[in-house]
Amino acid sequence: MKPTTTRNTDHVIQEDVIEELAWSPDVNDSRIGVSVLDGAVTLSGEVDSHAERNAAVRAALRVTGVSVVADDLEVRRTVKSGQTDTDIAAAIRTVLKWTSKVPGDSVQVEVRDHVAILTGTVTYQFQRREAEKLVGGVTGVTHVENRIELSPRASAEDTQNRIERALVRSATTDANAIRVTVVGREVTLTGTVRTWLERSEAGRAAWSSPNVSAVHNKIKVSP
Repeated sequence: MKPTTTRNTDHVIQEDVIEELAWSPDVNDSRIGVSVLDGAVTLSGEVDSHAERNAAVRAALRVTGVSVVADDLEVRRTVKSGQTDTDIAAAIRTVLKWTSKVPGDSVQVEVRDHVAILTGTVTYQFQRREAEKLVGGVTGVTHVENRIELSPRASAEDTQNRIERALVRSATTDANAIRVTVVGREVTLTGTVRTWLERSEAGRAAWSSPNVSAVHNKIKVSP
């Protein structure tokens, strides 16, 4: 039996990424190109929205063997007839108004040349992510700059222990492979895991603590 070469491995990863993109309902894979070199994936081509761009990157990161994803995708400027930055900003405010996941009036919106700039203060990281996700799906938005800050909270002495227990409870993370360090309200994650999903889950677990203001995810992925 011939040994598996990097070229062959990259070819398999490329096929798997292409298949995963086609499988993802929120991605139009027909305009996305995929290349792979030593496990590093590059996505190129066009997508219809900022949300689809993020979805394509997440899909590629789900594939076993992927070490990193370079995002060279471009968002097509799909603008309704006569649509201005003011119109886009109004649509964004309406979307944010009707979501229960982001507190009302906690996020301010500015649109410059179809780029949405979000500012304000929320309590949890998931609220920052939700705001960006919703805004990225608004027609006419080509990019989202998420400048939303987290409200200050008193640090908890047992934050490290709580995060470590959360990693142990998770079915997708190997808690023994991840080290948690807490300084004040900032968390640093180090170690080596097998997949980007596991790395992402560790970061999500750390952000779930109400006493965390920043998470530095330095976990390496080694399939």
